[in-house]
Amino acid sequence: MDFKRKPKTSPHQITGAAEPLSTNLAGRQKRYFISMMIRTGCFLLTVIVPSPWRWIFFAGAFTLPYIAVVVANAGRERETAPTAPVISRELGS
Repeated sequence: MDFKRKPKTSPHQITGAAEPLSTNLAGRQKRYFISMMIRTGCFLLTVIVPSPWRWIFFAGAFTLPYIAVVVANAGRERETAPTAPVISRELGS
């Protein structure tokens, strides 16, 4: 007998539920970390630079937390609904 292993296939998706947050957690954390480093730079520049630029960097440091959260959570929208319809069958036939 020849026992050949079947190639692995992904399971069929039977629900329209969104993917879990853990699937893209690393990318979201990286985007959030970069945004917070830019915010830290804005705070440091607020202390260092003269007055006209100080307010621009302060505004950046003030608004970046909101922007960072929105950017980090981007892409969580549902892509598409399942394409294959569920076909009901009677048992015993």
